[in-house]
Amino acid sequence: MPTSRVRPPGLQSVSRGSPHRCAGWYGPLAGGEEEGEEARGRVLKGPRPFRSTLPGAGGRRGLIWRARGPRGAERARRGGGGARRWAAGARRGRPRGPEGCAALLAKMPEENIFLFVPNLIGYARIVFALVAFYFMPCCPLTASSFYLLSGLLDAFDGHAARALDQGTRFGAMLDMLTDRCATMCLLVNLALLYPRATLLFQLSMSLDVASHWLHLHSSVVRGSGSHKTIDLTGNPVLRLYYTSRPVLFLMCAGNELFYCLLYLLNFSEGPTVGLGSVGLFRVGVWLSAPITFLKSLISVVHLVTASRNMAALDAADRAKRK
Repeated sequence: MPTSRVRPPGLQSVSRGSPHRCAGWYGPLAGGEEEGEEARGRVLKGPRPFRSTLPGAGGRRGLIWRARGPRGAERARRGGGGARRWAAGARRGRPRGPEGCAALLAKMPEENIFLFVPNLIGYARIVFALVAFYFMPCCPLTASSFYLLSGLLDAFDGHAARALDQGTRFGAMLDMLTDRCATMCLLVNLALLYPRATLLFQLSMSLDVASHWLHLHSSVVRGSGSHKTIDLTGNPVLRLYYTSRPVLFLMCAGNELFYCLLYLLNFSEGPTVGLGSVGLFRVGVWLSAPITFLKSLISVVHLVTASRNMAALDAADRAKRK
């Protein structure tokens, strides 16, 4: 069976001259290099012999065999200085071979996904959103400031994930759920402030949640790592929406700004602009309303495209069963 070299996570921290160093791991892997616990478990169960550079071997690579029984001991003796040192170290209880490296890996700290920088930014977004919701009934300026700050941080967690190579499925889900829940809570408040438009706010909430959930589910079923990873041969509107960062930022920021200014407009017109008596908040609502309408149309496209993708997957599964 063809073999692939796998370096289990954490081995880089072992010094080059350490007597516990395990330089080479070889195991049967059908899909090439793997990562995480699955790779670590399969490597430890890999075939013998495995190659390892041991100190005192005269610069040679010894072909090391586990000394199981007379034949194993004979192979160890014929493997060179490195092999003999390995066999002697095994008898003295030193952590050599796969078991020794397993012990080293157990002592090494694991990565904590929850403490990645993009996820920490996501937690800060949740805190700012909760503060905004608390002040919404009484302090519009404070509430809107914290709400917009929470939305502004959404533009930084993605940059941090790419710069630090800390993109995770948990982070993508946290980001999407924070966006959906924050917008939905603001729309609930707007429904209380504008009772005549309650149906419109309810439709907006339902369309936003349903389209994103179905799009995410269809992406996961198709094997995508994130709802922002789309098939470039698919719908051109979604392709532009997700592949162009300026377009995505404009759509999201304009949509959130519209709802936030609509909330402020219930309390005040804001400072006057121009020669007329029109307030800044009302002008902002007029300018951002087309963006919100366009984003709602994109949500409809989301819903239709995701529904067609799910139907195509169902048809393919039924065809395989026949």
